[in-house]
Amino acid sequence: MVGSAFKGKLMIYQGKETSLGREFLLSPQAEAVRKVAESLYPQYLSDCVSEGKEISPVAVPVLDDEFMMSRAARWARILAESTFAEYVMEKKKVEHTIVFFGSARIHPPGENSSPQAEALSHYYEECRELSYKITKWSLSKGNEEHPQPFVVTTGGGPAIMEAGNRGAHDAGGKTIGLNIALPMEEKPNPYIPQDYNFYFHYFFTRKFHFSYRAKFLVAFPGGFGTLDELFEILTLIQTRKIN
Repeated sequence: MVGSAFKGKLMIYQGKETSLGREFLLSPQAEAVRKVAESLYPQYLSDCVSEGKEISPVAVPVLDDEFMMSRAARWARILAESTFAEYVMEKKKVEHTIVFFGSARIHPPGENSSPQAEALSHYYEECRELSYKITKWSLSKGNEEHPQPFVVTTGGGPAIMEAGNRGAHDAGGKTIGLNIALPMEEKPNPYIPQDYNFYFHYFFTRKFHFSYRAKFLVAFPGGFGTLDELFEILTLIQTRKIN
């Protein structure tokens, strides 16, 4: 998604590669992103000149790395981040998701760093088993056009999130990880197919994609992040913003 710099066809955020690049930015699906960038570009160039910065203007603003990572291009980045995830979901024919929320600290039994986490480690296996059963059920409901109508989706990180992706992987299904780029943690777990592995810079665009296709929500024990995500969904249901 949106990271710290464009590198050819990849974007890098804190050393993490994602697939937001030229192919998407020049595609019909990114027309709105290009238009927003074009509207912001002249002021950006003017400000750079006023500040005495060296600039190398390009014909297509979204391909100007320095501009796209500047404060001036924030609206274009936000739109690009959200639109790219939608672009890939449609391309992969992901219609419905089953979202798993849970701790990034509860690992499999015997692999936890504290007695408190170890006491909760059975939730890892329970999450993995539930995801496995859901994915097997989803695959049994599939057809040629949509072989897996429901895709297990997690935050893409370790612990309970890993268990959700792992169970779906064990069942032979696809599974999605909606990672968030953080300074201290969160690298994707190894059970997410590369094409279904997303990085978000903005929490609110990530939350949108958690809820947009969701038909079911499963919440396991977790911390502030899990509670934040859960209560956001409950608030949207209470206010009838989603069904």
